[in-house]
Parts: sequence; structure tokens; C-alpha cells
Amino acid sequence: MTTTARITEKAFEDAIVNSLTNGGGYQLGNATNFKRELAFDQVILLQFIKNSQPEEWKRLSDIHGETVEQKFIDRLCQELTHRGMLDVLRYGITDHAVRFKLAFFKPASGLNPDTLALYKQNILTVTQQVHYSTRNENSIDLLLSINGLPVATVELKNQFTGQDVKNAKQQYSSDRDNQELLFQFKRGALVHFAVDPDEAWMTTRINGGNTRFLPFNKGYNEGAGNPPNPNGYKTAYLWEDIWTKDSWLDIVGRFLHLEPETTKLNSQPARKGTLIFPRFHQLDVVRKLTADAKEKGAGQNYLIQHSAGSGKSNSIAWLAYQLANLYNDQDKRVFDSVIIITDRRVLDQQLQDTIYQFDHVQGVVQKIDRNSSQLVEALTSGTNIIITTLQKFPFVLDKIGTLPKRNYALIVDEAHSSQGGEASKKMKEVLTVTDLSRSAKDEGDSDGNEDEEDMVRKSMLARGKQPNLSFFAFTATPKQKTLEVFGHLNLQAQPKPFHLYSMRQAIEEGFIMDVLQNYTTYKTYFKLTKAIEGNPQIHKRKAIRAIARFLSLHPHNLAQKTEIMVEHFRQCVMHKIGGKSKAMVVTASRPHVVRYKDEFDKYLKKQGYQDIKALVAFTAFTDRETGISYTESDINGFGERELPEKFETVEYQLLIVADKYQTGFDQPLLHTMYVDKKLSGVKAVQTLSRLNRTCPGKEDTFILDFANEEQEIVDAFQPYYEQTILASTTDPNRLYDLKNRLDGYQIIGSSEVDDFAKVFFEPQEKTSHRNHSQLHALVDPAVERFKGLSEEQQDEFKNTLGAFIRLYAFLAQIMPFADEDLEKFYAFARLLQTKLPKRLQSEVFKLTDEVSLEYYRLQKIREGRIVLQKDTESALQPITEAGIPREKETQAKLSEIIDILNNRFGTDFTNADKYFFSQIEEELIRNESLSQQAKSNSIQNFKYGFEDIFLTTLIERMEGNQDIFTKIIDDQDFGEAVKEWMLRKVYDRLIQ
Repeated sequence: MTTTARITEKAFEDAIVNSLTNGGGYQLGNATNFKRELAFDQVILLQFIKNSQPEEWKRLSDIHGETVEQKFIDRLCQELTHRGMLDVLRYGITDHAVRFKLAFFKPASGLNPDTLALYKQNILTVTQQVHYSTRNENSIDLLLSINGLPVATVELKNQFTGQDVKNAKQQYSSDRDNQELLFQFKRGALVHFAVDPDEAWMTTRINGGNTRFLPFNKGYNEGAGNPPNPNGYKTAYLWEDIWTKDSWLDIVGRFLHLEPETTKLNSQPARKGTLIFPRFHQLDVVRKLTADAKEKGAGQNYLIQHSAGSGKSNSIAWLAYQLANLYNDQDKRVFDSVIIITDRRVLDQQLQDTIYQFDHVQGVVQKIDRNSSQLVEALTSGTNIIITTLQKFPFVLDKIGTLPKRNYALIVDEAHSSQGGEASKKMKEVLTVTDLSRSAKDEGDSDGNEDEEDMVRKSMLARGKQPNLSFFAFTATPKQKTLEVFGHLNLQAQPKPFHLYSMRQAIEEGFIMDVLQNYTTYKTYFKLTKAIEGNPQIHKRKAIRAIARFLSLHPHNLAQKTEIMVEHFRQCVMHKIGGKSKAMVVTASRPHVVRYKDEFDKYLKKQGYQDIKALVAFTAFTDRETGISYTESDINGFGERELPEKFETVEYQLLIVADKYQTGFDQPLLHTMYVDKKLSGVKAVQTLSRLNRTCPGKEDTFILDFANEEQEIVDAFQPYYEQTILASTTDPNRLYDLKNRLDGYQIIGSSEVDDFAKVFFEPQEKTSHRNHSQLHALVDPAVERFKGLSEEQQDEFKNTLGAFIRLYAFLAQIMPFADEDLEKFYAFARLLQTKLPKRLQSEVFKLTDEVSLEYYRLQKIREGRIVLQKDTESALQPITEAGIPREKETQAKLSEIIDILNNRFGTDFTNADKYFFSQIEEELIRNESLSQQAKSNSIQNFKYGFEDIFLTTLIERMEGNQDIFTKIIDDQDFGEAVKEWMLRKVYDRLIQ
């Protein structure tokens, strides 16, 4: 083989084929036998049918005579069109009362040797360069078939030839027509793999630009990707393990399933489906758990730590089915029944649907929804799979202990039901509406003590380890005590989960959002708005006053927080996700919810805002002093069960909660969370993770926290999150520093940015398919200039570009930008980043397709431009004696100033308060900008720059004297007097 031949895509393809045909259980298929008009290999198919079912074939031949082959093929095509490939492979077809199997799957036990012999009759083929189209000569790199019927297509790429897995995914999305039989959903191949030597991705539905690929990677260092393979390709596990005969038939027979979905079409329910193929970690955990249970039998504990976004419902369904059909090496059933403890209302129906597809047998799954007698009957009769609730968990344990001759697998699903832990709190009522501090503490204590996980652990410990029970616990956030009790010891004798799919991996693989990416405490928010205010190119000056006013008031003044939340939502949030974004307000108690709802309604009405409406979520309670009862449905105006569906509509944007909906609530449109409640540990992770669901157009999240410190949140997330990064205080002026540095490379031309913006920000109704190509054409010249840089300069430019994009995106969460040039530059930079040569870090959201461009463009257009507005209240006025202390007063001692202010404004400040003014004065004297201005300007001109710096300095020193600060902010006359007095005193000192 030549050197060139070794690095080609063909060499990669041959290596895979060689592995599958030499030890993988495959035959090499003949591409000429693939019939394009049928989309399967008729030669292999008929060979399998005639050899494995000769008696049935003879009966059919007696019916059809010489046309039997064509009649059989015709019937098969009818069934494929009507029922789909998966159902036909599993359950075969019937022609004139003659039943044929299209595949034989391995029996769960060796009790029936005839079935095992039939299993060996399966013919698996791997075929190279299959021409599949009746319209052109397009081909697919590899086709995996079972008995001639296509199951998987594979598109290969090789970095040595300048392409990788992203090119393979793009090829499926752009060049593979889902009208071709091979790519038709349900009718054609079941799954489509995009593979290069480092990564593997898959999809079960080719749908043009809307094709969604999922990673099929093992994960590396608890993150995305694959570990290094000293023996070859990182993706070799695909053909050396996953695609091998026994594994592949097991996946098709016992994992793949069609998940029905109900959507609304013209206001009428319409059913469609999604074909579910297990992701690697799902396949891995089920296989490892069943292998261990098969070897060790009952009496074991397993802790499975799978992050949100891991697909726990499907993992539990597959595990339950396979444990219920698990036999040991002596062909004895390992478990008599599998019991699932869950509060997910939909899981029982999902299990029914999934398992019926595997067995076509009704009654395998029984839901216990009446009483304990129903549960006793199911346990003693040996029902295969039983689903019950957490409340019945202790009873289940007690009953299992009295049935020593039966073995049970108990699967506990940690997902909560959005009901705020009533099972643990016993619907405990709070004190009164008015005593907010007490009720906050009361409910806060309940959050921090006992929850469902503690209940499960204590129930298990109280009854001891039972030899006839294996315990399988799924959780995203195991507590330390849970790990100690149920974890497996590693080599260092430390307890760890039996299987892990980390939050980091879920984020890096794009299944959930990183909710800490834009996490801001109110102190950080305040400091940022001050810094932004200092640069007149960026933001409105009124932000400083709003935040300062909030900070000067009592922490429980809900009206001030309400104003901040509503204005922030309107300016920075509501136009995200194509104008569909929503926010959650997390409060300290149920009385807080009621008060907050009143404040929101008042403020929205006062401002005349018609485009925001708020809902509440809490469990009913009664004010013991007034006897007034409050219910969620009374305040919202509809039933509690309707809330998730109502909140999803465009009518409602804000959801105010107290404990309820802090767990178990999945709403992908949730973008922002306002936290006014102390959070810690698991509760913090569960609450903030309400934002982590992904949806089209959702590129980030934002949290504004009034109650917690950043480090407290870091400490809570660290055990479950491998790379905790909190965006903290930064200088907004760094944006301009970064842009100046980028300009220095002469890569991005200002005229190109302007031309780009005219296309990118064109109103939605005027856009056309040409826009996409125009954007590429306008960005390409910058890409070409970039290629002319040295390798070192390229790295520096890309790093600077990435830093600019990240910083802009973060600051845009704080306040909307008003610098139009910067906004246009940012939009251009985002697209340029995606087109620069390798290697750029992957992002969940890329502006490389029409769908994401539409969301981004819509968001910016509807947001509009926030134009800098001059503060009309600070219009320049000639200096007069009105409101200004006389010359002798400005030179007075600080103690005399206190007397003057007390006399003029009726205040009661003491001489001790003089230190506050002294600190302000000295801080202003040290300001270099003021010093320069004073020496070159009259006092009238000096006043222009003095006012902003005075206000900023005042706020920085506000904690030194809260009373004076509040008086200056709230009393305009008093504030003006202080400012004018300080202006004269500072100016006189600086010009001396």
C-alpha cells in the first residue's frame, strides 16, 4: 500500500469492513445485488428465507408457483410501507396465511435449542459504496444489513484528507434525500451513522436541514468525545463491539423502539413518532447492569448517576424489560418481578408502549394506582413489571421481606413530580402571609433537611440489606450519604456510582445548557451596570439609579426587586428564542409568591405593559391569622394540571414559584431565572437546572440571584459538574480593547460589516433564500485574509475573536447594547468564527443554518435598538446661589456641614457622619480624571464630568452610611445640595 493510500478515506473504510468480516460475524455484501427500487438486497433476503424456513417457502411456492419470489417481494414491500422496517424485522410478514420471520433474535435463555439454531441462520452483511438512488449515482460508504434488509447506513470521513465527522453530518443533511427509499423514515434504514476516526454521531431521521444528530461517543475524562486508543482508531468500539453480530441483533431486537408523539395540527391532535436508538451511555449502563446482575444474582445495590439530558426514562424502560427477562448461566430467572418506583406520570404508558413493541404481549406492565391490596396481589402473583409511587416504597420493602422465595429488582427513579416534595413535607402549612421572614425560614428548613432521596435511603437502612432484592437507583445528584450506602468502592476504597454520565458530558454533547455560564449575583449585576454606565457608548444611565435604589432599601422590599426583574426581562430576555423565552422567579415561601404576584401585577399595570403576564405555582395554604386560603388555581384562574400547558403558550412569560416546579419541571423555553431564596447543595443544582433544557434557537441562559453568593453555587454544583465556570465581574470597556486588537489584524473590514448587517438584520418578511448565500459571500473575504496570517497570528486572532464574542454575549445579558456598530460587529464575528479553519471549540448553538439564523435574526429585529438617552433631569444649569452653599460654607469644617444639612433639611445626622463625606471627598480628590479636568476647565465645565463620578463614588461608599446614602438618592433637593457643596469643595482643592 502506498503512503497516499494509507491516509485515504478508502483505507478507513477497508479497515472497518475487514474487522466486521473477520470476527464480527458479517459477510461482505455485493453492491450490485442492492436493488435501488426496493432498497434492499433481494439475493441475500431470498437466500435467508429459503434456508431458514424451507417448509414455509414450499407452502408459499405451492400457492404462487413460478411467481413465488416476485409475489413474496411484493408482499414484503407492502408491509414495509405500511408497518415499517423495525416491525417487519421483529415480527415478520404473512402471505396467504403463511408466516415468515425476517430475522431471528437470540433467546433470553438456552431452554429452547431450536430457537438458538434459528438465530444462527441470520445473515449480516456489510456492503461498500452502495448506489441507492433511482435518480442519480449517489452512493453511501457502508450499508449494514440483516438478511438483506438495510438497518444502518454509514458515512465515513478522515481528517487526513481534510474532512471530519461534521462534513459527514452535513452530507446527510444536504445531499441525502429522504424521499429515497433507503432514507425514508420507518421504511428505510433504521439509523444513519456519521463517523470519523475520533467521533461517531447518529440519527434515525434524515430531514434536510432539520436533521438532528446525537453523539454516539463513549465520553472522555467525564466529558464529551472518546478516549485515546493505543491500538488504533478512537471509534473502533463501533465495529469491534457495537456493530458485531450478537450486539447488533440485540440492539435491533431489544432496544430500538418507536416513541409516539402527539402534536397539534390545525388544532387537532396528530400522532407522529420518533425512532429511538440508544446513545452509548444508555446501551452501556443497561448491558453492564444486566451482566453484573446475571453474575451475582439478587441482593446487590447499584447507584446510577446520570445527568439531566441523559434519557433516564428510556434507560429505565430498557433496564426493566431486560431484568424481567434475565436468566443466569443455569437458565434460571434472576428476578421474579421488577418494581419501578417513580413519580413520573407518563412513565407507565411509555413503558407499556415500549415493551409491547418488544414482545407484542399485553399486561407485562401493571401500574399500582389504587391501594396496597393491589400491590400485594401484583407482588405475590409474579407480575413481570410493576410501577408504583414513592409513597408506597416502605410498604414494598416490608412486603418483599416476607417473600423470601421470590427475587425482586427494585428500580428507583429520582425524578420528582413537580409537586415540591409534598410526600416529604406532608403538605406542611406556612405561618402567615405577613410574616415573610419566618415563613421563608420555615420552608427553607424543609428544603435543606429531608427529601425523597433521604426517605429511600433511610427505608433501606431500616430494613437492612435483603438477599432477595437488588436495588437500582437512578439519580442526577446523589447525596454523600447515598453514595456511602449504595456506591461501589473504587481502588482507593472511595464510594462511587456504578455508572456515570456526568453533567459536564451532557453539556458538552449539547443535551443540556450550562446554566452557570451566565450566573450573576445582584452585587455583580450592580457592579457591572456601574461599569457599563461609565462608558457612554453602551448603556442607559437609569440602570444605576434603579439598582442603587434597590440596594438602599430593605431586602424584603419586593416592589423594588419586581421592577428590576420586569425591566431586565423586557430589555434583555423576552426577545430571545425567537421571542418565545420565559423566566422563572424562585421565591423563599408561599406567602412570598402571593406578595410577588401582587407586585408584578401592580407594576405591569402601572407601566402599561401588555406583553408580559405572570403565573404562580405553589401548594395551597391558609393564613392562620386571617383565615384566608390561597390556592394556585384561584390566582391563575385555571386548574393546577393545566399550568404546564398554559405556561408554554405565548400568553404567559413569567412563572413565580415556591418550591413547587423547582424540580421535575421541563420547559425548554425557560431562559432566565430570578432567585430570591437561599439555595444550597442538591437543592441549588435541582432548582437552577430547570433552565438547562435545550430547544431550537436557545443559545444561552441567564440567572440573576438576589440571595446567594457565587461561591455557594460553585460549591453546590462542583460534585456534579466537572468544569464549573461562573461569569463574574468584568470591565465592559474590555470589549472595545478586544475590538481594537481585532482591528489591528486588518481581517474584518468595516464596509463588509456594514454590508453584512444590511442583509443579516433585514426584516423577516423581506428575507429570501439568497440571504444565506449573501452572508457567506460577505464573510468569505475575511476568511481568506485570515489564511494569510502566520500560524501564531491565526491562533492569536481566533483567541481574541472568541474572547470578544463570549464577553459581548455575557454583557448583553446584563443590559441591552445601544452601540449599533458593536452590535453589527458582533453578528459578523459570530458567523466569521464558524467559518475560520480548524480548530475552534464547538458550541451548542451555531449560526450556520437557516433555522438558527432565523431565530437569531428575529431576536435582534424584535429587540430593536436601545438608543442612548440623555438624562433630561441633569440638564446644564447656570450656577446660582440656589441650592449651593455659600463660599464660606464650602470652606467650613465637615462638622459644620452636618449642622447645615440638619438645619436645612430636618435631618438628624451627627458629627460621626462626617467621615462618610470625608471618604467621598478624598476619593474624588484622588480621581485622576477629575484632577485633569479641574486644571483645564472652569467650574461650570468641570461640573459635566463631576456628576457621574460623584454618583459612582457615592454608591461605592454606600455601606459606610446607609442613612445618608438613602437620603441623597430619595430626596432630590437634599442630594443636589450635597452634590453642589462637594463639587465646589473638590474643585477648589484640585486647582490649588
